Amino acid sequence: MQADYVIIGAGSAGCAMAYRLSEAGRSVLVIEHGGSDAGPFIQMPAALSYPMNMGMYDWGFQTEPEPHLGGRTLVTPRGKVIGGSSSINGMVYVRGHARDFDHWAESGADGWAYADVLPYFKRMENWHDGGHGGDPAWRGNDGPLHVTRGSRSNPLHAAFVEAGREAGYQVTGDYNGQQQEGFGPFEQTVWQGRRWSAANAYLKPALKRDNCDLIRALARKIVIEDGRATGVEVERGGKIEVVRANAEVIIAASSINSPKLLMLSGIGPAAHLAEHGIDVVADRAGVGQNLQDHLEVYFQFAAKQPITLYRYWNLFWKGVIGAQWLFTKTGMGASNQFESCAFIRSRAGVEYPDIQYHFLPIAVRYDGQAAAEGHGFQAHTGPMRATSRGEITLKSADPKEAPRIFFNYMSTEQDWVDFRQCLRLTREIFGQEAMAPHVKHEIQPGADMVSDDQLDSFIREHAESAYHPCGTCRMGRADDPEAVVDPEMRVIGVDGLRLADSSVFPRITNGNLNGPSIMVGEKASDHILGRAPLPRSNDAPWIHPDWQNSQR
Repeated sequence: MQADYVIIGAGSAGCAMAYRLSEAGRSVLVIEHGGSDAGPFIQMPAALSYPMNMGMYDWGFQTEPEPHLGGRTLVTPRGKVIGGSSSINGMVYVRGHARDFDHWAESGADGWAYADVLPYFKRMENWHDGGHGGDPAWRGNDGPLHVTRGSRSNPLHAAFVEAGREAGYQVTGDYNGQQQEGFGPFEQTVWQGRRWSAANAYLKPALKRDNCDLIRALARKIVIEDGRATGVEVERGGKIEVVRANAEVIIAASSINSPKLLMLSGIGPAAHLAEHGIDVVADRAGVGQNLQDHLEVYFQFAAKQPITLYRYWNLFWKGVIGAQWLFTKTGMGASNQFESCAFIRSRAGVEYPDIQYHFLPIAVRYDGQAAAEGHGFQAHTGPMRATSRGEITLKSADPKEAPRIFFNYMSTEQDWVDFRQCLRLTREIFGQEAMAPHVKHEIQPGADMVSDDQLDSFIREHAESAYHPCGTCRMGRADDPEAVVDPEMRVIGVDGLRLADSSVFPRITNGNLNGPSIMVGEKASDHILGRAPLPRSNDAPWIHPDWQNSQR
């Protein structure tokens, strides 16, 4: 078993690289521990709460007890299936803000500024605005990744956007175009009623080529000979074997499993590797460090009118919706129901949005538990750029054991200040005239939760991960002791080894991470193939003209 390129992980970035490298005529072998994505639980967009709670599709990771969240242990779903987490996520499509990528470049990721990455976002997209406005010049229309918009037929979507406008915020027709800041329509990776995962967009077309293959196996470690990665040791069917890479090994195993695999292979903080009896190949202090995520709360309201999705929250309607989707790929089952959103700034002096809203016309949790109140709606919200940092470390040298995941959420005072501000701004938005016909009362936090201490206790008890872990193999300059990969995705200190997935993000981007993760795979492909990057873009993003003095 050998190929020019051996890719570990059929997730968002791995699928994109398999597609582009095989398209260029190279032989590619993808190693994936998970199985098939067939079946309605993954392919039906409205069923999104199921796959991330199923051991068949999810690695089942959990955090260590989080000391600043009352010692709670949080679930950390990661896709164990072709398509990786793009097969179990909420299908929300956000590129990130232009300034996120400019910050990457400023922190040592040369060639990854917004002007550099925008052409790759365009290359990967096949954008359909459905006649709802948008910025066609900023979007791609012939890439593998279909991006669409929901119908927004529920009147609550319009009410939410109008409430934002009444509160003095911007309205934007395309947050993935020139102007992210403001209230407007959400975008989803759904096409013709199906989840358009990286598996559907990239991997399945690549596997139709003679030079691309997939094997189901657990990657145990990278085989390194004389300082060069030459293959991958895998376990398959109870047997241990080696898959050989003629050109390079590429790790794309997630921000949880990629650093784990590096450490198992002797690449990481020397003292930590020694604790587990692992011989050091490259002493890289940054492996597993810099772990980041988005933390959010579900801000819930009881509804005055019975127009929410709660009326479908029973076995009869679920059966009807499921049947309609199975036979026609239309109806309620064909949307993730996240159809309106907002990105706002928390205060004057913040240059670009640092709070995101996912609006949902039902009060429900990710695990599928509906609010006891019945009809309701909610906004998932939280700060975008937390200052807390965590780490991924090994529990043992056993490749089958999950790593130790410690986010260290809310470990800085600034994170508490930002989260309280987010909750107060949210309450103000839902207090606008446009929401008056709809808001019966606040379910949570509850209108009586107003002081700093009360809001803090709510955050401590109810904040949940938005499932956006990243940053654990940070990209930077080759002479940066904390960097793990250079700006061409080469693992520093080992030849013939690259790493490309959300691990490489120097800092978390605004919004959901699937889009930027696929973009990293797209751009990495050109670096791997030795091609000149796509020409830089001259498009200037919209920044609030009075951001220094005005919050909105």
